[in-house]
Amino acid sequence: MTDVGWVGLGAMGSPMASCLAAAGHHVTAYDIDPARAEALADAGVRTGTSAAAVADGAEVLAIMVATPDQAESVLFGAGAGEGDVAGTGQAGGGAAAALAAGSVVLVLATVGPAAVRSWAHRLAERGVELVDAPVSGGTARAAAGELVAMVSGPEAAVTRVQPLLDVLASRAPLAGPTAGDGQKVKLVNQLLCGVHIAVAAEALAFAEAIGLDAGACWEIIRHGAAASFILDDRGERMLHGPFDQPRSALDIFVKDMGLVTDAARAADYPTPLATTAEQLYLAGRRAGLGRLDDSAVIELLRGKHEGAGA
Repeated sequence: MTDVGWVGLGAMGSPMASCLAAAGHHVTAYDIDPARAEALADAGVRTGTSAAAVADGAEVLAIMVATPDQAESVLFGAGAGEGDVAGTGQAGGGAAAALAAGSVVLVLATVGPAAVRSWAHRLAERGVELVDAPVSGGTARAAAGELVAMVSGPEAAVTRVQPLLDVLASRAPLAGPTAGDGQKVKLVNQLLCGVHIAVAAEALAFAEAIGLDAGACWEIIRHGAAASFILDDRGERMLHGPFDQPRSALDIFVKDMGLVTDAARAADYPTPLATTAEQLYLAGRRAGLGRLDDSAVIELLRGKHEGAGA
């Protein structure tokens, strides 16, 4: 069994950490909200007092936070103070300083390839390897250990974390040998998901606008050629809510679509649909929907919030 330090216990991180503990791995977890770690005590997850504390003695440090800046703070303490996810309380601190040479950082979050490449280089100077393995699948699959992980990194390090990936994911294909390759695949995934959520919202709001019972319409079309996981999953939430119990906050897609469009610009590649979807999520954040479930984007298209149709 592996000694795992875990940072980030949001909607995805909590069930993932619980899965590892249930499989017999020794998991010590930290989140900026201590109640989240304490809530997992019955699942066998121990509570750590900081990111550095859970990294101390860990064979693998798993990171499942929301943004690149948060992960930077976890590892290196940048921006300590307001928003200091690492909880180290000092600039220049962080979990990296507490990791032993030979340990592995497992990045499960969606943070973009540039950030991961930077962390891999800086960690290598300390004798620590990084495996890049962003995940996809949603909260139900996270709880069941049925995510898809998009894995990249040095072969030996990937082999070391494979027992953890086997618990967390039903599929963990190798995306490439270099940290950041997994993030690139995840950006392709997020481009599709972000556009799918936006177009599902537009389609269901359109059904309402032309006088249809949107629920009945959804039941018909989700069994036809337009069927998709997103239409099933988000479509139900768009129609029935609740929006205030987010499984994936709208703010996450503001971040993810920004990563997509940034990478596209760096490659001189046009992404007209992704850019339009990004603008819709930005309008949703401006309308106060950022912390709600991402399915709440339909409210903009229903014209129920300022910025509708933006």
